[in-house]
Amino acid sequence: MEEIEVPTDHLHEEIHEKAEGQKDKWILYVALSTAFMAVLAAVAGLLAGHHANEALIERVKASDQWNYYQAKNLKAEIVASSDRLLHSLSPNAPVEDHKADLARYEREKDSIKRTAEEAEKLSEKHLDRHVPLASAVTAFQIAIAISAISLLTKRKQFWYMGLLLMLAGVGFLIAGSLA
Repeated sequence: MEEIEVPTDHLHEEIHEKAEGQKDKWILYVALSTAFMAVLAAVAGLLAGHHANEALIERVKASDQWNYYQAKNLKAEIVASSDRLLHSLSPNAPVEDHKADLARYEREKDSIKRTAEEAEKLSEKHLDRHVPLASAVTAFQIAIAISAISLLTKRKQFWYMGLLLMLAGVGFLIAGSLA
């Protein structure tokens, strides 16, 4: 399972170093909130990677089933063409009847088609969950970066913007978890 990488560890460490050296209470809150953002980013990244992998696996299963469907279709066509060809070459000669085989191929094709369509639907469901989760990761990463900027510039407004982005990320995380 591939995990979306969250390259915020160095920012997290730097924020904690700044928080220890400062006497302002809000800097401690920035440090704590960015640690929380990093945890949320890691969780969202793990979930996004999981759903991306599952979507790919289901897509491969669907592709395999469609290939199997085509193979059954080709077999049916070969049998039907052989029967027509043999009958046209010698109309009076007894020709083996393959109607039962052709009916079996059609039944098998229907079953294979349903299996392929189900795998495609599962793939789409996983992608529908992956997209908001990947957006959550992005929102959390930007929120962490903006919070770091608030410490470097000593401006609380940036931290508030980071908190708003964190809330947006939480919204995406919830949307991706419930989709």
